[in-house]
Amino acid sequence: MRMRAVRIVAPRRAETLQVPLPRPGPNEVRVRLEGCGVCGSNLPVWQGRPWFEYPLPPGAPGHEGWGVIDGVGKDVVSAAPGDRVAFLSGHAYAEYDIAQGSEIVAAPPGTAIFPGEALGCAVNAFRRSGIRAGETVAVVGVGFIGAVIAELASRAGALVIALSRRPFALDIARSAGALATIGLKGSDPVAEFMAITAGKGADCVVEAAGEQAALDVASRITRIRGRLVIAGYHQGERKIDMQLWNWRGIDVVNAHERDPRIYVDGMRAAAAAVAEGRIDPSFLYTHAFSLDDFPAAFAALEERPEGFLKSWIRA
Repeated sequence: MRMRAVRIVAPRRAETLQVPLPRPGPNEVRVRLEGCGVCGSNLPVWQGRPWFEYPLPPGAPGHEGWGVIDGVGKDVVSAAPGDRVAFLSGHAYAEYDIAQGSEIVAAPPGTAIFPGEALGCAVNAFRRSGIRAGETVAVVGVGFIGAVIAELASRAGALVIALSRRPFALDIARSAGALATIGLKGSDPVAEFMAITAGKGADCVVEAAGEQAALDVASRITRIRGRLVIAGYHQGERKIDMQLWNWRGIDVVNAHERDPRIYVDGMRAAAAAVAEGRIDPSFLYTHAFSLDDFPAAFAALEERPEGFLKSWIRA
């Protein structure tokens, strides 16, 4: 038996091909994919960087997949065919993918779209941030992760101020609970932020863009002894103002997890939050593409047209 999968063969070039249907090992499950979120961290491999080797394996680098289990290894006892799940993997731009039986999370009932890995990343970053009620929190960069963190922080009782380049993203931030928004393309967003906070800065700043300019702004609006949380995924070299960090005595947290157990725990917490109505990411999924439209999905990620926030690939 065979399945369809996307393979990136060179920078900005992909093909949809037929490959053998994978078989789950003893501790694995096979998932018939419904979809896979398109992550901003995938953009550099699409554009091309010296550290990537092409062609990529079929389905790579899709890692935000969800779907229905249709095959179970003999040693898996916690899952069964028909279970609808999100999971950890790296080849989910395809019709089927394989996951460890210990790295799946039940999808919340009634959710048509559930990129559990992405939601888990946001939840884990929020946990690492230590945000508490009454704090002034800045979210710099309102993509999918930034919007979810803004909602979590708002629901936790924090006073959220969102900063983004795009007016549409600022609208999303207000829908997610931000009390104030600032355009990063303004004349001086740092001065505007400091005016709003009476010159104090933020107790906690979450940088969620993965870009040098966002990191620069985030550093400058963190108050003395505040917390700077790096939720954006940075690739390539970055420069930091170590003198500023040192002078203000800020705590810097790289809120990225690599332990699969913590990943899955965050995904499980995200699923519970969605099921219980504590977060509502449904309005963040703005664009859908088929496997054959894979290049268009990455064009949208790169160009971010009006109304774009989060896209996903239909399997």
